[in-house]
Parts: sequence; C-alpha cells; structure tokens
Amino acid sequence: MTKAYVIGHIAVKDAEKWAEYRNQVPQTLAPWGAELVFRGQRAALLAGEHHPYPDVVVIAFPDLDAVSGWYASAAYQALVPLREQAADVVLLSYAS
Repeated sequence: MTKAYVIGHIAVKDAEKWAEYRNQVPQTLAPWGAELVFRGQRAALLAGEHHPYPDVVVIAFPDLDAVSGWYASAAYQALVPLREQAADVVLLSYAS
C-alpha cells in the first residue's frame, strides 16, 4: 500500500476564521485514518519563488483513496467556505 500526503500552501487572510477552520479539520481527518504531520511557517526561501504562501501543512493518509474520500466528504466540504474566507490555500496530494 502506498502512503499519501496532502500538502497545503497557505496565506492567511483572517486569523480568527483560520483558527476556527483549523480547529474543525482534525475531526474530518479521523474517519480516513489521516494524521497531521506538520504545521509551520516558512523560515527561509532557499530556492525558487513561493512568495504568497508563508504557511504550510502536511497531512498523512493511508493511501490516495483516503485523500480523495476525505476531500470529497460532506464533513470536509462543509468547511470549504470557511477555508476560502480565512485563507488562500493550495492543496496538493502526493503518493510515496
């Protein structure tokens, strides 16, 4: 089985709404066997361009099917409007 990851590049627009969103996401991950690996802010840009996204999140999933299921789930989709108000976010999935 191939493990999968979601990486989010984030530029917060509204800190209060972002905190509300962040507090609700973990309950949407649990049914999919996912775990939060890392949340952080960029310390330095070492190469290339990445200016609009100073924050990052990494979430581990058992496989790509779990990523798809989580993202399409009613629980997560209910949070998307709040996410869009709170931050500019790019979400990418990767398999390892």
